[in-house]
Amino acid sequence: MQLYKRSAGTGIPVVLLHAFPLSSAMWLAQREGLATACRVITPDLRGFGGSRLGDDEPSLDLMADDVARLLDEEGIDRAVVGGLSMGGYVTMAFCRRHPDRVLGVILADTKAGEDPPAARDNRERIARAVLSEGSEVLVSEVLPALIGPTTKERRAMVFGRVKGLVQSAPPGAVAWAQRAMAARAGSFETLRALKVPLLVVVGEEDELSPPADAEEMVRAVPEGRLEVIPKAGHLSAVEQPEAFNAAVTEFLRSELGGVGARGSGPGLAW
Repeated sequence: MQLYKRSAGTGIPVVLLHAFPLSSAMWLAQREGLATACRVITPDLRGFGGSRLGDDEPSLDLMADDVARLLDEEGIDRAVVGGLSMGGYVTMAFCRRHPDRVLGVILADTKAGEDPPAARDNRERIARAVLSEGSEVLVSEVLPALIGPTTKERRAMVFGRVKGLVQSAPPGAVAWAQRAMAARAGSFETLRALKVPLLVVVGEEDELSPPADAEEMVRAVPEGRLEVIPKAGHLSAVEQPEAFNAAVTEFLRSELGGVGARGSGPGLAW
């Protein structure tokens, strides 16, 4: 499986994995805003954007292995790997399966616990609905929770952009990803085993993965740091990109030997 990707910048490689049911297009402001600080690599996870879905059974582990192959293709030994929402789930699977390739971890608006039964049932319901009826169920049920009230009230263009990305999600990929997320295991043990720096970011107004979930993840990692983004909901990187980028830049500077590093510094090798 070869993932389509968008990249920008040079320096420390930072792989950012997108939310459900979006694509790497959601990271536009990160590719623009972080390009002076690092090498930003934003792939489309399988089935979304320009990446094929394939015939495999739904699995976050497969999605994580896709990312490992992407690093191989890019000639990258180790990278900072991060993701928002579903991208966070894939990031934790990557940490579990490829720990020797992780330089640092960014988890945004996500959670380490597994789905309770009701949530798994709802994912299956949406998977079936989108396969039979198209994207309307995503617009009516998924989209409203992705964006915080401040963005809905004050940033209509952002809301419209997210709506367009949701509407363009391929039904097959949506159903596959829902089933992969429903089957995921909890990741608290994965976090406790981390040997690299962790940044957890969460929108102050996130109702899907609220700040309490972010705090729980940070508590699992002794050196973890938490950044709460004001006036942002679940898509904090899209709703408040300047604040999100500032948090990532400071994390790279303070934890990974500086911004704009070119292959030198403490522990940096790629």
